[in-house]
Amino acid sequence: MSRMVNCVKLGKELEGLDRPTYPGDLGKRIYESVSKEAWGMWVQHQTMLLNEYRLSPIDPKARKFLVEEMEKFLFTDEPSVVDGYTPPGQ
Repeated sequence: MSRMVNCVKLGKELEGLDRPTYPGDLGKRIYESVSKEAWGMWVQHQTMLLNEYRLSPIDPKARKFLVEEMEKFLFTDEPSVVDGYTPPGQ
């Protein structure tokens, strides 16, 4: 049986992550309160951010930005958007 969490992003009980996906206290918080579905949404959003802003994941400033965006995306209602970005198919 899969582990269930009350997902803070989607506001309902859903299947939880199989293992922590991020280190430290933030990783623990994500593991305990973010669903697989919401994590997948974040991965897609992160990919869009990396591509649109041409970020390098090894750049410390880019990593700091991505962590801030991840917290905003998963734990707040504050939108995280890129100016001028149109999702594929729209």
